[in-house]
Amino acid sequence: METLYTAVATATHGREGRAVSSDGRLDVGLALPVEMGGNGEGTNPEQLFAAGYAACFASALGLVGRHAKVDLGDAAVTAEVGIGKEGEGYGLAVTLRVELPDTVDAATGRKLVEQAHQVCPYSNATRGNVPVELVVE
Repeated sequence: METLYTAVATATHGREGRAVSSDGRLDVGLALPVEMGGNGEGTNPEQLFAAGYAACFASALGLVGRHAKVDLGDAAVTAEVGIGKEGEGYGLAVTLRVELPDTVDAATGRKLVEQAHQVCPYSNATRGNVPVELVVE
């Protein structure tokens, strides 16, 4: 792979600390969610992953839409990232909910979402490691 860009971030004190990008644009306090015994007064890695995956998948969807000459400008992607016990450790599961414009028929929309899933770097990184469900709405 030829690297086009490298993001750099540092986290301190794990899920109860802070995460900062090397350029300072991302600077967030971290906290365990209430559901995992925390106070929920900060963001958590699953939220950060969900935001990144949703944005990346939306870009991939736009790319395949442009190639297919289908206007997906009003599409929205919501990523739901779950965490749970898996054996001795923890695992993730993702649901991507894709809202397409009303002008896109169901079959075309499903095909474009499947194509985006093949193009998106997050989808490629999770494939075979994290279950990802695609929901087209």
